[in-house]
Amino acid sequence: RPARPGGAQALPGRPLVAVAYLDSSVMVSIRFGEAEAARLSEEISTFDELISSNLLESEYRAAHAREEREVEPERLSGIRWILPERPLSSELARVFSIRYLRGADAWHLATALSVVDEPSELAFITLDTRQRAVAESLGFRT
Repeated sequence: RPARPGGAQALPGRPLVAVAYLDSSVMVSIRFGEAEAARLSEEISTFDELISSNLLESEYRAAHAREEREVEPERLSGIRWILPERPLSSELARVFSIRYLRGADAWHLATALSVVDEPSELAFITLDTRQRAVAESLGFRT
């Protein structure tokens, strides 16, 4: 489980939540220098720990293959991979109780739910507006 911020106070320029879950869209945007890349790089640098499902690596590599670009695996080196050892049925049910999402988007949210007692303990960073709306409804900081 990620470190809990507990009763910690936010410091200037630092988030109250010290751990962020990254959706694949974030890393792909940064890698390809899309419009949000600079802001996202700055935002994720404020967190003490970055976590994600290892699905992110597959989606990251797929984007590189699609764009015929060389993979830069070192960009993923600072991420702690979450590898669930059980089905995430209850977490997926929570996600789909809010609205339909594509399977990969739902999996990222379910994985994030699986590592915290309360979603507010974790920031969920994504560029996908539908996924962000569900993350907010679940109680993640976005």
